[in-house]
Amino acid sequence: MSTPSLNIRHVLGDEADSGPNIQLLPPKEPSASKKLSAKDEIHIFDGKNTPQNISVYGFILGMVCSAGIMFAVLSDSKMPQFGIFLAALSLFHFLEYLATALFNADKLSLDSYLINHSAHYHAAHAAALLEFLIEYYFFPSYKTFSWINCLGLTLVIVGQSCRTIAMFSCRHNFSHHIADHKQHDHVLVQHGIYSLMRHPSYFGFYWWALGVQVLLINPVCLGLFVYWLQKFFSERIQYEEHTLHRFFGQEWVAYKAKTPTLMPFIA
Repeated sequence: MSTPSLNIRHVLGDEADSGPNIQLLPPKEPSASKKLSAKDEIHIFDGKNTPQNISVYGFILGMVCSAGIMFAVLSDSKMPQFGIFLAALSLFHFLEYLATALFNADKLSLDSYLINHSAHYHAAHAAALLEFLIEYYFFPSYKTFSWINCLGLTLVIVGQSCRTIAMFSCRHNFSHHIADHKQHDHVLVQHGIYSLMRHPSYFGFYWWALGVQVLLINPVCLGLFVYWLQKFFSERIQYEEHTLHRFFGQEWVAYKAKTPTLMPFIA
């Protein structure tokens, strides 16, 4: 008995012409994974200015600060300066974001934490941490907490205080980036800490960064930091003051003549 052959043309023909025993299969439903929209995808630590990144960065900074304080105060470690360093570093980045959020909300972004400042910035802190750990391993007595660490902590506190006070005094006039064009509400701030020194935020970071190296008793990094900070701020202040002269003319000239920077070798 012969088996009837299947008519391929009939199967592939119009649905109306299909036989009663031949049914076209409905299209497959997309899988659940393919139904996920872009809003359902998880993006974190991708460097983008998103609420999840901002919240996670803030959370991590708070955890690091708390852990650093607990390590310095509550532990029996012989290197409390390491915990103080972690607390100071995380607090610095948090205050940068807070000041921007309070007075420059329109400029607020993930970069306001200054965590992604530059590769050089990351390399500098990595080198400082590496030097501290290596010297502590080979010369533990050399890293014993003493008056030198207290001096470094004092410089860190003074530096952080000056920078934060400067940002709160300058308010909306403060920016992490040098302005090339004068905004209509941009004024030359001369009151408060600005009456004592020009560029108090730079002054603050300068001594904060050097204070960290003294706190950790890092002689190699201290020398390198002095060189690079001097070079960086000399060039940055020269350029910024050029723009301020364009913005404010004689008002800036008079202010500069009577107000020092209080930073060594930077007039």
